[in-house]
Amino acid sequence: MRFLIVRTDIRAVADGDIAAAWADGHRLRDETTTPEPRRQIVHAEDRDAALLLARALATVGAVRAGKQRVKVLPLIESRPAFRHRPGHTGT
Repeated sequence: MRFLIVRTDIRAVADGDIAAAWADGHRLRDETTTPEPRRQIVHAEDRDAALLLARALATVGAVRAGKQRVKVLPLIESRPAFRHRPGHTGT
């Protein structure tokens, strides 16, 4: 399985937003709609390589200072939108 290692900026959040999210029971940040700004992206072919690269990126000063974070994301192999069925012409 392939992995994506991403170093991103951490967005600042107001205390009132944290309290509102906690009270309403919803997420404060939704990475699917508004992802954090990316600073660096690296690919790895296996989990061990991904973790090694993530550890290396974690030594960056901004990450150690808490202004950026490192994420390791598994990449799912894409499937074709349409499967070819043997003996079917598709008309």
